[in-house]
Amino acid sequence: MTDEMSGPERGSMPLLEHFRELRKRLFRAALGIILGGSVGWIFYDHIVEKLSHPICELKLKSSALNEGCGTLYINGVLGPLNLKISVAIFVGIILSSPIWLYQLWAFISPALKKKEKRYSLSFLFLATPFFMAGVYFAYWLLPIAIEQIMGLTPTNLSNLIRFDEYLVFVLKLFLVFGIAFELPVFLLALNLMNIVSGRSMLKPWRYVVFAITVFSAVFVPTGDPFTMLLLAVPMWFFYFAAAFFGIFHDNGWKVRRR
Repeated sequence: MTDEMSGPERGSMPLLEHFRELRKRLFRAALGIILGGSVGWIFYDHIVEKLSHPICELKLKSSALNEGCGTLYINGVLGPLNLKISVAIFVGIILSSPIWLYQLWAFISPALKKKEKRYSLSFLFLATPFFMAGVYFAYWLLPIAIEQIMGLTPTNLSNLIRFDEYLVFVLKLFLVFGIAFELPVFLLALNLMNIVSGRSMLKPWRYVVFAITVFSAVFVPTGDPFTMLLLAVPMWFFYFAAAFFGIFHDNGWKVRRR
């Protein structure tokens, strides 16, 4: 029996080694978030101004605070410090997406074959711009979503919003759209690695459309049908585009093998 046959299978790793590898990847991802968060710490005032702009533009300013946005407020003595830390972490997660996406790939890559690693590494470079595109789309959508939600406030009442709660809302919106825009990257990677065929992706299209609709309804933080559709429609498009691309790729692969 050869040494290759007697040794452990390629790509195998003891459970303890998996935990050590996971700890190393999580540490590097956290370090990337901290480095990205330093940008949020430095440009804190500018970022807060940009994020609060949709609410302040709705002409809901307090008459007693003509120079500021009276609708948003910070609560408590430590509120300003906690808010600055939250903004830094918020920016760190967004800016460090190339780092933690790479760490995710590096954690699963030992289980892949050489050809699969090449494809997955290529799609790693696509994952970051797609994630950023989702975040940018959510930023574009933010004023529309805020206007829809704030429009539900009765005319005889005012709506005071804690900025830390508003920041959590914005972060959820950005992350949901960023992760949702990773759908085509994930599907194309599975197809190019010959794990899932294009026809098998397209076959359960009714269930996939329903699942995307449920995902949008559950994870969109606004809860309104308009924002839900603005998330579901791109995901529907990405799904069908990836499935049809997979079919063309499968047909070309069969022709090359003849």
